[in-house]
Amino acid sequence: MIRLQGVVKRYGKFEAVKGIDLHVKRGELFAFLGPNGAGKTTTMRMIAGILAPTSGQIEVGGVDIVANPMLAKAKLGFIPDRPFVYDKLTGAEFLRFTAALYGQDGPEIEARMDELLTLFELAPWKHELTESYSHGMRQKLIISSAFVHRPDVIVVDEPMVGLDPKSARLLKTLFRRFVDRGGTILMSTHTLEIVEGFCDRIGIIRHGELAACGSLAELREQASSDGAALEELFLRLTGEHVEHDLDAVLG
Repeated sequence: MIRLQGVVKRYGKFEAVKGIDLHVKRGELFAFLGPNGAGKTTTMRMIAGILAPTSGQIEVGGVDIVANPMLAKAKLGFIPDRPFVYDKLTGAEFLRFTAALYGQDGPEIEARMDELLTLFELAPWKHELTESYSHGMRQKLIISSAFVHRPDVIVVDEPMVGLDPKSARLLKTLFRRFVDRGGTILMSTHTLEIVEGFCDRIGIIRHGELAACGSLAELREQASSDGAALEELFLRLTGEHVEHDLDAVLG
């Protein structure tokens, strides 16, 4: 459902993404991990069609996102790491606006909106301006907007930020049911506990390149670390070191 072939992104002479090849299958919940500045967000924004790749090919649902962006984006819902909403719209108006971007409106969308607002316990604030929403409420509204047009693919950057434990648990259940019904999710997060035991496969990006990819068992094999926790694997595969002279720092 998501395929990257030789994807490169340059900013002047700086190469942020260096020829990534990746295939995320239908019915798969795929975690995208990497240190800050590794190229995760840049890659995800290219998949979502927000940034254009310098070279290479990106397909969403079999559609080239550069050659046919409108059709590719219609198959995709994007949840950014920072929930941006229009403060002078109500929650309902924001969801109607989002659905209209995909050419959808009418009674079916109204029913879909009500389902999503009820699911995320936003129904009492349906007609309130989003400027009054808390950060967590805004995050839940953004998540709702990604699902409102019934996409085949969800791309999500740090999905749990701002969510209380109940909402985080609900979102994980929603994600799992979505992929069990044939959807595809590419998720980026720094919360390794979410990934371990929840995601089907994991890709680790380092300095703009895919350093490792596979199930947790396959990553252990690649790192020659039988039984290692994901945190240890991540640090080993990215070459990150946490052994600093803490005594000197703490005085």
